Order: sequence, then C-alpha cells, then structure tokens
Amino acid sequence: MKRCCPPPSVTTATLEPIRSKTTLTNSISSYYSSKKPRKHLKKSPQNPKWVPLNLNKSELFLPLTFPTGQTFRWKQTAPFQFTGVVGSHLVSLIQLQDANSSDVAYCFHNTRTSDQAAAKSALLDFLNMGVCLSDLWSDFSAIDPRFAELAEHLSGARVLRQDPLECLIQFICSSNNNIKRITQMVDFISSLGNYLGVVEGIDFYEFPSLDQLSKVSEEELRKAGFGYRAKYIIGTIEVLQSKPGGGVEWLASLRKLDLQKAIEALITLPGVGPKVAACIALFSLDQHHAVPVDTHVWKIATRYLIPELAGTRLTPKLCSRVADAFVEKYGRYAGWAQTLLFIAELPLQKALLQSVTNERKEASKDKAQRVEEGP
Repeated sequence: MKRCCPPPSVTTATLEPIRSKTTLTNSISSYYSSKKPRKHLKKSPQNPKWVPLNLNKSELFLPLTFPTGQTFRWKQTAPFQFTGVVGSHLVSLIQLQDANSSDVAYCFHNTRTSDQAAAKSALLDFLNMGVCLSDLWSDFSAIDPRFAELAEHLSGARVLRQDPLECLIQFICSSNNNIKRITQMVDFISSLGNYLGVVEGIDFYEFPSLDQLSKVSEEELRKAGFGYRAKYIIGTIEVLQSKPGGGVEWLASLRKLDLQKAIEALITLPGVGPKVAACIALFSLDQHHAVPVDTHVWKIATRYLIPELAGTRLTPKLCSRVADAFVEKYGRYAGWAQTLLFIAELPLQKALLQSVTNERKEASKDKAQRVEEGP
C-alpha cells in the first residue's frame, strides 16, 4: 500500500485524519495508518483539492468498504485514502474528521472543472448514496442483538453500486482464487483501458469497453496467469458482443428484473455460477437482497440463523436455503446485512472484535472486584 504526505487544507476547513472514539476503530486506524510507503514510480499529482462529501462515518467508512472483497480496482494510496476510477474519472477518497464539515472528502485528478458536477454525481451513484446506511443498521439492530453489537464497531460498511461489466469481469477472476492473484488479474484487464493518470506511483485506467476487451486473446490471458478463467472471460465477452442492442445495455437491463431472473440470466455467461452471479447482482445490479453464499457465509448462517444445519455439508440446494434465511431475517436489504456479517468474520476485524470483547471482560472483572473489596 502506498503512503503520501498528509492531505493539504481545503478552503472550508482543515481536515485531519479520523480519530475514532471506540477502541476497535482506534485499532483499525492504527492498522491502516501504519502501512510503510513504497518507492514512488512516477510523480503524483501535487496539492489535490479536497472537497467534503458531507458523509459521516456511519454512512461511509472507507476501510470497511473498499478492501473487503467488493471491488479489486481501488487502491490504498495513503493512510485512510483510497483511489479508484468511476467511469472515466480518476478520484481519491479520504476518511477525515472535522467538527464543522464531514468525515469523507474527495478529489478528482485530471477532471475538467466543467465536468466536475457530472463526475460527483457519478461518484455518489457509485457509492450507492440512494440508500441511508444508518437507517438500515438501525432496522437490523432492532431485530438482531448480535448485529447491533457488530454495527456499533463496524459502522459505515457500505455496499457499492459498480458498473455491471466491470463487476462481472472482476468476479469471474475471483472464482476459486485469492485476493493477491485476483488483484493482479484485474490490474491486467484494467490496463487494456484508457490511461487516466498516476497517484502515488500507481497507474490507473478507465475500465476497458467490450470492444477493447475483445482485442485480448485467450493465449495472452493465460500467459498473464489467468489459467482456466481466460477461456471464461473470452467466452463471456463473445456472448455479450452477440447480445441484441449490445452487451453493456443487456447487463444494465438486469437491474429491472427480479433477483431470480437476473441470476438466471447471469449464469448463462461462461464462468458465472450462482455465487458469482449473486455477487454481481448485489454489487452492481441493485439486487439488494442477493446473498452470495460461500463457506464463510454458510458458517455464519449455521451459527446464527439455521443452527439445525450445523455440521452438514453445503450443497447448491442449501445455498438457496441460506439465502432465504437471510432474507427472512433481514428483508429486502438482506445482502447489505450479510455484507457486514461477512466483514466481521474477516481476520483483521475478527481479531479486533475479540480484543474489544476481552477488554470488556477485563473491565467487568475489575468492577466486580472493586465492589467486592468495598470502599
């Protein structure tokens, strides 16, 4: 992860790196701000203009949104700063705190002033700002005490609204894969698009169009380390190109279907199974109750939602039962609830949550001992 100097002042206020109140968030802060800098490959943009988004931490907390498996195109370019591409716009977001402003600020790199309003609109759409996260968390917390406890420490874990083609290709790359290799594959695919600029030594590209994607061969992808996924990517590109009206339009049209029909349409594409289809549906097609089921989600479900199935083997039929259990519990935004529960099981968050639990136990023990000892 890259690191640069602290962000400069903006005209409205001096924005400083966030300092959270809870022990857990302090631990997260420590982790993300301790990353050592790498050697700069190219000169980074100087004096970016940071503009407040007027979003507090309960609506968007960057470290719980970007590096959690939703997208593999956004990079950490400084402590609490993430940089990526929205459409044709290269943008950085930084988690900040200022009593008179907001917790998140943004800056566009190389976007003309006349295009800034449209770029901001695209950014807010990408961040799924049509959904009020704090209201959702309040509703979920009212029906699930465990969710309430997690949400207290893991607020701001937002589900993104990505471009469907970009999301589709990324999740074909993710099949039976690890984060490092997925990221390398997605970086290779991204480099086929139009070059947008460099931030902290990292080159950024607009995601390639279908026409640009069609120019890469299966052999080139295999040489780049895609393995059997090369065949699926090439096959999917060919299927999309054959769609009446165009593949991009066909993918966008899936936002208007109900979840089951959207899933059925997606799994007709090479390399897209039910889990990958559910990820694409949730992270790009407005299917808010889509629940991608893997072994991690299976463990969550059998521990808290359907304990009677604990110890049994996950099958395609049981995947549907798990998804149904989440929807029955959390309703039409079940996918958002599942996202936070999934994040809570990631190694870093799990360790930090455990540290909070241990601290609370120690505090309770000390209090009991003081009461026992008397004045």
